[in-house]
Amino acid sequence: MASTQVMQETEESSAEQEAEAVVEKRKKYEFIEDIPGVGPATAEKLREMGFHTVESLATATIKELTQAGVGEKQAAKIIAEARDSLALSFIRADELIKMRQSIKRLSTGSKALDELLGGGLETQTITEFYGEYGVGKSILCHQLAVNVQLPEEKGGLNGSAVYLDTENTFRAEWIVRMSRALGLDPVQTAKNIIYCEAFNSDHQILILEKADKVIQENNVKLIIVDSLTSHFRSEYLGREMLAERQQKLNSHLHRLVRLSRAFNACAVVTNQVMAKPDQFFAMAVEAVGGHIVSHTSHTRIFLRRTAGGPVRIGRLVSSPYLPEGERIFKITEEGIKDISEEDEVKRRR
Repeated sequence: MASTQVMQETEESSAEQEAEAVVEKRKKYEFIEDIPGVGPATAEKLREMGFHTVESLATATIKELTQAGVGEKQAAKIIAEARDSLALSFIRADELIKMRQSIKRLSTGSKALDELLGGGLETQTITEFYGEYGVGKSILCHQLAVNVQLPEEKGGLNGSAVYLDTENTFRAEWIVRMSRALGLDPVQTAKNIIYCEAFNSDHQILILEKADKVIQENNVKLIIVDSLTSHFRSEYLGREMLAERQQKLNSHLHRLVRLSRAFNACAVVTNQVMAKPDQFFAMAVEAVGGHIVSHTSHTRIFLRRTAGGPVRIGRLVSSPYLPEGERIFKITEEGIKDISEEDEVKRRR
């Protein structure tokens, strides 16, 4: 048994080393000026538009670069060079398996909820939490912003967090209580959370477009948008503005996907819900944003209350590879926790 375990650990270690070697082999350019075709003047224009890193250029489109005064052919060449330094265009599935060794997971603070998500929130994907007001979406985001600072062996990513707040729901008091419960220094924990409040949808989009430099300089491993649709919902009213709203939401979400993949970070969004009064036997609410949001979010969790108390139910609605299911957790003064046997007895009464 011992020899078998040693062999498995050796195989896992070698797989991780191969994955790291594949990634390291591709890194050629440190600054955008290092890319052929990007001179000082072009680099300055690109930075003004929010392209501060090679990763951001690798995930850009030709149309975006032409706005900086770069010709279409030159833009295509710059993007191709940036992409070649970061990733291969075509790979075999076995190589993809090795590359997925670099994907990490972030704990929610609840073992039951982590189990539902296959071990925690995945990096390089968008995880969406949606539900009615007061169900605990923002509290869960606070918990993730603290947990991401933990070492990997304790369920964290040993990094910092960017918290984009659109509803003025961020409270430092939660960070203090949660960090103390985990044995972390509250002041240092707060320093590792980069907060920004968005005042309208255009400001929200702009913040994310300019975020790549902040993410790179601060070792950000978690990007939170709380909430995704609040400003869009209040500003784009009526059916005649629906198409424009959905186009902007689509572009905004794809920018978030590109950032999470470029920096191997978790992307988390919260979403509001709207009532469905015509539904009697199906779910009485559904997430705002329609098919655009549901298609772009890789993992979707619907949060709802139980009959009473701090207990919540998380239902996995959509995932690329995990089955649907439900798990129970609770919200305490110290954050997200698993329920005790006593809580379960009270819930069933």
